[in-house]
Amino acid sequence: MAISYLTDIDPAYGTVVQLSPLVRRVVCNNPGRFTFTGTGTYLIGRGQLAVVDPGPDDDNHVAALLAAVSGEEVSHIVITHTHNDHSPAAAALQTATGAPTYGFGPHPIPDEDALAATRPSTWDDLFPTAEELKELKKSMPKKKNLADGHAEQEEPGDMAFTPDVEVGHGDVISGGTFTLEGLHTPGHISNHMCFGLREEMALFTGDHVMGWSTSVIPPPDGSMTDYMTSLDLLLDREDQTYYPTHGPPIPAPIEFARSLIAHRQDRARQILECLAAGPKTVPDMVNAMYTATPHILYMAAGQSVLSHLYQLAELGQVSTEGDVTADSLFRSEVS
Repeated sequence: MAISYLTDIDPAYGTVVQLSPLVRRVVCNNPGRFTFTGTGTYLIGRGQLAVVDPGPDDDNHVAALLAAVSGEEVSHIVITHTHNDHSPAAAALQTATGAPTYGFGPHPIPDEDALAATRPSTWDDLFPTAEELKELKKSMPKKKNLADGHAEQEEPGDMAFTPDVEVGHGDVISGGTFTLEGLHTPGHISNHMCFGLREEMALFTGDHVMGWSTSVIPPPDGSMTDYMTSLDLLLDREDQTYYPTHGPPIPAPIEFARSLIAHRQDRARQILECLAAGPKTVPDMVNAMYTATPHILYMAAGQSVLSHLYQLAELGQVSTEGDVTADSLFRSEVS
């Protein structure tokens, strides 16, 4: 099943856009390879509001949010997860409004040995060329440090954030005109939450499901096994709309979730087919499997292939010499 990507969005930076009777959005001017046109912060409710994913530490975006909520009460600041494009602005928003923060927990810090075992020593074979980064920077003039290379190899974590109220699977957040139900959806990161708006049968999906792209699953904290389980969880729901933090709303959500599951199953099949022809490295497989993908996204593709390999190694379907580590999977030939 092919994924019908949804890329039609006017970010209208700093402007409040009404998406439904209870949902408004303000997009931050932080476009990039991982953020698409920028972080979409959602304002839920009327009079009394929940703010979902206030975004990065960006003074202009915080000012736009405060202007958007003027005359209303922000009663909840809700965080889907703690990557730096999602949660840091919670601090400034809380200072201005006094609202408590809600989320699964602080940013996960893996054991140093586990971190070393699940990070390849270099991504150089897959990292964008200097010319590609230069062209991307031209198209996104507000984005800083794109030419710094490895600074953007993955989304860094917001180590400063700890929620005032920890929210787990099935927990409910209630406001004046809204009811949000928490769904724990690890995969992209272990503290990822989605939040269902009961009044409109809508789901705020963070980075778990995005219409413009598949999610990057970076080990060690990112887990393909968890991600697939979290996708399956969505199939039992009756949501009518998904609101990702990046990109436009997804109007046929269950069908879209099924296409993501099928896509990941197909990637696993492709990996096994690559290995059936003989041992391969991760760069070998990315070059063979992602022929329709721009090279500037090969690093992200390599992370997902690596995560697939960890899952397949857990299932005993692939092997490598010695211990299963990032370097053994990435640099050595996997069979």
